Amino acid sequence: MINSILVICIGNICRSPMAEGLLRRAFPEKTVRSAGIGALIGHPADPFSIQIMQEQGIDISAHRAQSLASWMVNEANLILTMDLEQKRHVETQYSSSKGKVFRLGEFEKYDIPDPYRHDLAVFRQSYQLIAEGVAVMSKKIVHIS
Repeated sequence: MINSILVICIGNICRSPMAEGLLRRAFPEKTVRSAGIGALIGHPADPFSIQIMQEQGIDISAHRAQSLASWMVNEANLILTMDLEQKRHVETQYSSSKGKVFRLGEFEKYDIPDPYRHDLAVFRQSYQLIAEGVAVMSKKIVHIS
């Protein structure tokens, strides 16, 4: 049973807040959090991430970046990263994560590039990959839950 989903990226201001917003909309009954391996603690989501999510009818303007913590890893039933390097980092740093960490693009075998400090077009490309990953992962979550 998946009741708690944790989404991880680096700064927790671009990719993971967007994925968190999409997953919250898909699963309002579940706990969905995001965090960063190198989080810009306390910073709001990037303005481009906020804009793209507003276009999708999702408000992430209240988001504030937080650093990945062991309690989050322990509490989560499913942990989603943006790339293989982040997946390996989480599995190495947190032994309790074994078997529950997947890339968001795991089943299509792709990473989601970091749009940080790039233009809106790059953010849109990352968003498209995130949205595709969330759509595929959501189908898997429904079958497991």
